Amino acid sequence: MNSGLDGKINAVLFDLDNTLLDVDLDKFISNYLKLLAQSVAHLVPTGKFISKIRKASLAVEENNGYTTNEEVYANVFFPLEGYPREVIEPFFDKFYEQDFSKLRQYTRKKPEARSVVQTAFDKGYDVVIATTPILPATAIEQRLEWAGVADFPYRLITTIENSNATKSLTHLLYYEQILDKIGYPADACLMVGDDEKDMIVARLGMQTFYIEGKKTDFANHIPEPTYKGSLADLKPLL
Repeated sequence: MNSGLDGKINAVLFDLDNTLLDVDLDKFISNYLKLLAQSVAHLVPTGKFISKIRKASLAVEENNGYTTNEEVYANVFFPLEGYPREVIEPFFDKFYEQDFSKLRQYTRKKPEARSVVQTAFDKGYDVVIATTPILPATAIEQRLEWAGVADFPYRLITTIENSNATKSLTHLLYYEQILDKIGYPADACLMVGDDEKDMIVARLGMQTFYIEGKKTDFANHIPEPTYKGSLADLKPLL
């Protein structure tokens, strides 16, 4: 592994799922959709509901940066079976307050996550939670709590409400917007993640740390990570 980053960067960006929190994404996503659909099942057939969610999510992936992901999503998703946004959203609010926590069973805390995040703060870095901003802030905050890292003063947490783009293999708008918000050039930052959509930010000149998992190789157009290893390996690098 290369020499340490202390004094060479100003900010550390952390992905969340399978970076700071172990998640069985297949079970998590399928059960998330099922539970969310149940929250309005008395109004909307489940099949049509899930189909609309998928269409709205695809629209967010194509967001061109001129409006928030939340508004892009809403413009595709509503009206839903003739019901306007103001009728449906209270049921969603109730879901996130009462039922979203049921999905915790498909996640597992990484024992080293808190120590690594604490080290980043102790070293004086600005720390960003650069998680795919397709879910509302309350869902991301709950997942940070499940990971045991919810109580830090993050410079930024990307959510569906405050982001105008999302992670992509075809453009870098999501990362460009983060850099604009935190005020650092790409080469003053480190992105820590477990996915190609995290590593692609190297095209901007940002250093990357790949959390090794099941995937062992990348597509040809994905830059090779600057560093590889576990969260435990990241800590001394900081």
